[in-house]
Amino acid sequence: MDGSNVTIDPRCTQEPPYAIDIILKLDIFGIILYAVLTFMAAVSMLIYLEECLYIYRKVPTNKKSVIIWVNGAAPVIGTMSCLGMWIPRATMFTDMTSACYFAVVVFKFLILMLEEVGGDEAFLKRAGKNTLRISTGPCCCCCPCLPHVAITRRSLFLLKLGSFQFAILKIVFTILSIVLWTDGTFDLSDLTIYGAAIWINPFVGILTIIALWPVAIMFMHLRTTLRTLKIIPKYAMYQLVLVLSQLQTAIINILALNGTIACAPPFSAPARGYMLSQQLLILEMFIITLVTRLLYRRQYDPLPTDEEDANENTKMIVLPQSSSES
Repeated sequence: MDGSNVTIDPRCTQEPPYAIDIILKLDIFGIILYAVLTFMAAVSMLIYLEECLYIYRKVPTNKKSVIIWVNGAAPVIGTMSCLGMWIPRATMFTDMTSACYFAVVVFKFLILMLEEVGGDEAFLKRAGKNTLRISTGPCCCCCPCLPHVAITRRSLFLLKLGSFQFAILKIVFTILSIVLWTDGTFDLSDLTIYGAAIWINPFVGILTIIALWPVAIMFMHLRTTLRTLKIIPKYAMYQLVLVLSQLQTAIINILALNGTIACAPPFSAPARGYMLSQQLLILEMFIITLVTRLLYRRQYDPLPTDEEDANENTKMIVLPQSSSES
């Protein structure tokens, strides 16, 4: 049978539908689905705003900004996904907004870990005699032979710079992508060598890996110190947001571009892939918002004074048991 005779619904090759077209064609299941997901996104944002009020009242000044930024990752991504679900033609912009916000969160999470031990000066004082193990993911987890690096002002500056560059350059490349899109040059579905997306996206991916590396290095060094502050589940939530908002979305979009996800008029295959991605993200970010609220809603008492332990490189302080018993 000659595959060339197969006819394709013209609507499968069109651009994503307008919001009004979606609203007019919703059936009962669609109405319920959109209503529930919109409710989840709205509740996520309300929880976040309430958490911001709590942080503003209860948290020390030096930690307010970073905690608000980190807490906002899931609700902001969920809200942008809700907008992308209702307005499919704006999906590229909502995804870029979420990605830019999370690029800042990567840097802010590094700063959060430093602030939890008292800031840069306190960190250098506590860890000045220790070293950093740089053979960790996502860059060098398979290179255990790499030497440890001394903790100095210069090494701390390089760690910050490694994450900060992503926060800046991600915004720069997003603006560049929008400018090229207005000129018809940037198209996410154009994977040819002449398309701008095939050059910009891999480079941004490399910047992402470079930015995640310093955060992983700092986490591996402070995870024992900050274990009573639930830094491990906090880091897990941060990593989960990264995987779901970046990797999951990329996989779904690739499957849609390859035709694995079928067309469902009025949605073309790529538009349907984006739609499924947005709907999944709303549900996932709602759950993560609830979990992060439990993790960050606590009393922010200062850490006890440092007690040196030469036998354990990552354990910089010994916490009194009385605090846990109380």
